[in-house]
Amino acid sequence: MQIILVSRHLKAARTITIMPRHLVISLLVFFALVFSTSALFSWLSVQFRLPLVEDLLVSLHLQEARKAKDYLDNNLQLMATRLGELQGRVLQLDALSDRVSGLAGVKRESASGGAKPGQGGPYVPAPMSTKELQAEIDRLSGDVDRHSDDLAYLEFKLLEKRVKDRLLPTILPVKDAALGSVFGHRADPIAGLRAMHEGLDFSAEIGTPVVVAADGVVLSASYHPEYGNLIDVDHGDGLTSRYAHLSRIDVKAGALIKRGEQIGAVGNTGRSTGAHLHFEVRMLGVAQNPAHFLKKGDEFALLKRR
Repeated sequence: MQIILVSRHLKAARTITIMPRHLVISLLVFFALVFSTSALFSWLSVQFRLPLVEDLLVSLHLQEARKAKDYLDNNLQLMATRLGELQGRVLQLDALSDRVSGLAGVKRESASGGAKPGQGGPYVPAPMSTKELQAEIDRLSGDVDRHSDDLAYLEFKLLEKRVKDRLLPTILPVKDAALGSVFGHRADPIAGLRAMHEGLDFSAEIGTPVVVAADGVVLSASYHPEYGNLIDVDHGDGLTSRYAHLSRIDVKAGALIKRGEQIGAVGNTGRSTGAHLHFEVRMLGVAQNPAHFLKKGDEFALLKRR
């Protein structure tokens, strides 16, 4: 950019050329002067405590203090709200743990250590500091984590108990039947000699439905010379149940069956003197008293004795 100066005091016109660097230098000098003037004014104000500047500084300090106080109050309010939520959550988890532990059959120790001694006195408010609030929140967060772990363990035990209950032969294989020969030694009904009876006999009419006493897999479903029409069911962990002298077999080997599902009908096949179901429970091939399992169910008490 060029500037032409014309004056009567000048013999000839002058031309001034302004380069971009000249503009940059001018701006830098201008800002330097402004900054220096402001710094000098601030220094003089502090040194000589000018009222206007002092009031301005006090006002700025008050605004900053008010903002800091508002921020702290808001944080304290949020922390107090969080504390209340955690306290309520801990109480809910504690009550839930008690109920679930009862269902799972797990004895749960009280965290309070027994009944508290008597307490009393006037109420004197004692607000918590920030550190105390944070410490209490951390403690309650730990309680929530501990209760969550307890509930996860109780859920596992409850599931284990539910599965175990379904796999134990606890329901009567024949409904509305009379109990005949029990487990143990007896006089053999055919040979008349002392013999071991390895199950329970349920007397019922031919064709009466026979149901499986627990969930399992059918091991075999075929005819046996002594047991007649026979079904063996595997319930897992070496536990099996046996249903003998059937008039009809309704399942096949390898079938998955649910407790209470019909698998056949009462009959008089094999080595038998009359219509009945011979029911056995075996652990690793060794005969067990079926009554020990059936008594854990709700139906055994209603069983008729012959």
